[in-house]
Amino acid sequence: MRDSDESRLSAGALGAALVVVTVWGFNFTVVKLGLADVPPLFLLTLRFAFCAFPAVFFVKKPAASWGSLAAYGLLLGVGQFGLLFTALALGAPAGLSSVLLQSQAFFTALLAAALLKERIGMHSVAGMALAAAGLTLVALSGRGGSLSGMTVPLALMILGAAFFWGAANVVVRTMPGADALGLVVWSSVVSPLPLLGLSLWLEGPGPVAASLARPTPAWVGALAYLVIAASLVGYGLWNRLILRHGAGRIAPFSLLVPIVGISSAALVLGERFGPADAAATALVLAGLLVHVFGGSLAGRLSARFRRPRP
Repeated sequence: MRDSDESRLSAGALGAALVVVTVWGFNFTVVKLGLADVPPLFLLTLRFAFCAFPAVFFVKKPAASWGSLAAYGLLLGVGQFGLLFTALALGAPAGLSSVLLQSQAFFTALLAAALLKERIGMHSVAGMALAAAGLTLVALSGRGGSLSGMTVPLALMILGAAFFWGAANVVVRTMPGADALGLVVWSSVVSPLPLLGLSLWLEGPGPVAASLARPTPAWVGALAYLVIAASLVGYGLWNRLILRHGAGRIAPFSLLVPIVGISSAALVLGERFGPADAAATALVLAGLLVHVFGGSLAGRLSARFRRPRP
């Protein structure tokens, strides 16, 4: 059992969690700026290459098979980030993308139920219904109520990215002893070559060579941010917090990521939300809150009603 003085997060732990949330939320704006000067899949190639090397020589391999590491690396690096970065490069707004990507929580629950036979609670079903209503608003908004520029094809790409993230989360659940930072570093080994192949095929060698010949501050800075801040420092701090305080107390902080994503996109990129965008965001975030906290709240209410009266 933890000591009573550990029942609440210390100021240092709370500050570290907020630093990670801020870094991850601002990530969408940084990527959007960098993609103006470099093809998205090639930027990802460099990101995962530098995440793996030279860190792989200093970070211990996690307790997982190479098959699991490869599956995680391909689902996350090629599937999730490949679709996300491509959608951002094609015009998906950074702020709303940061919201829609959080639907990974629902895909994780559905895939875990289908593949790992985990039970889905009624609170999760209610959260999914709220989020689905928000996604429907995105699909129906068109140009009338949307100022952010999100279109249905771009939204589908973001949801596809969320699906691959959920699948990667299910793979992680089969590796209970894996260290989070080690998982990031060692799974990054398998992503660069497939991403480079896709970049040369879909984006062409010309744009790739042009970006290498003209390394602008925007895309070089974005690359440094992705590798150092978002990946190595972000996951390192996050892993330390989870190991010390438990996933149940730390994971809900991730709900703040889209708030930071929306705010930074509005301040730096000048993105605006129309009525449909705002309503969709509110519904998706409400669904996430119900999904994350609904089970514990229902359990407390049930225990209170079952408690015998004096």
